Amino acid sequence: MSNPKAIGDLLGDIVPASVQRAAAATTPKGEPKAKGGKLTRADSALIASAAEIATTPPEGQDMAFTHAVLCQVGLPRAKVEGREFMRQSGSAWVNVQAGWLDEGKGPVLQPVPYGPMPRLALAWISTHALRTGEKEIRIGDSAAEFLSLMGMGDDGRRYTNLRKQMHALAACRLQLGFKGRTFNGQPVEQFDAWQSNKDTPQRSLWPGVMRLSESYFGSLIESAVPLDNRALLALKGSALTLDVYAWLAHRLHRIEGKGFILHWHSLREQFAQEYTGKDADKDFKKKFLPALQKVLAVYPQAKVQQVRGGILLNGSPPPIPYKGGPTK
Repeated sequence: MSNPKAIGDLLGDIVPASVQRAAAATTPKGEPKAKGGKLTRADSALIASAAEIATTPPEGQDMAFTHAVLCQVGLPRAKVEGREFMRQSGSAWVNVQAGWLDEGKGPVLQPVPYGPMPRLALAWISTHALRTGEKEIRIGDSAAEFLSLMGMGDDGRRYTNLRKQMHALAACRLQLGFKGRTFNGQPVEQFDAWQSNKDTPQRSLWPGVMRLSESYFGSLIESAVPLDNRALLALKGSALTLDVYAWLAHRLHRIEGKGFILHWHSLREQFAQEYTGKDADKDFKKKFLPALQKVLAVYPQAKVQQVRGGILLNGSPPPIPYKGGPTK
């Protein structure tokens, strides 16, 4: 009996290269394949998204936005010990401080927001603010509706995480700095606490509306980066893949002339300063490459390749063409 072929071999030349990359990205080197050779739901979703993005230009609701500084230095990906998080990459830096929120029975100290949820929430909120030109955004009549708007199911664990991260995001103080300019304040001006209301048969008290602060809204108008919402939804399970996608979307179309190499040490300093020790760069590389494979699957225009010592970036079209919108 002949050996089973890899998914990419089976696809052959009948589908775009980005879809083949998506198939390859579902079983990266060094990681076990799905049991019985079957694709997971996330794998199938990634391949389907790659196929759609490769064959169907973005339109309407496919466009999303996030802040340019957050494309260069993201929020923390894992839980932060303490009340403050700081990260710098080149001229860009972000500082996040945990804040307090009244949850109905007095002030409660919130954690520093982390993981995929606040990234998706900020992108969704920023997108709707820019589309409507309004600082006040309706976030649905219930937590289930908001999860659906962000492309997520409404199982119990997601409810718990959503409540935790939305409260953390609403309470936090955020500083974004780049080349002498600093946004200094709270992105969210008003967000009534989501009260669980466990003692009554009524549904949880979901606020329904979030209001962005004037300063963040103004900064967003000046410095928004367009992203493909289909890619965000395909990558929603990993904060690292979301960060790499946003970074490439912001960076690649600015490269003129000959491309350049970013070495593993520089990449680790930007994305994963938490990796330390003798093999820090090597350990980071093991995490970064599978994430990059998935990102390239849903960003087919990206001209990025692994080379000795790092990755080579070449000038590439952005995932969403700029049409006179925010470009800073």
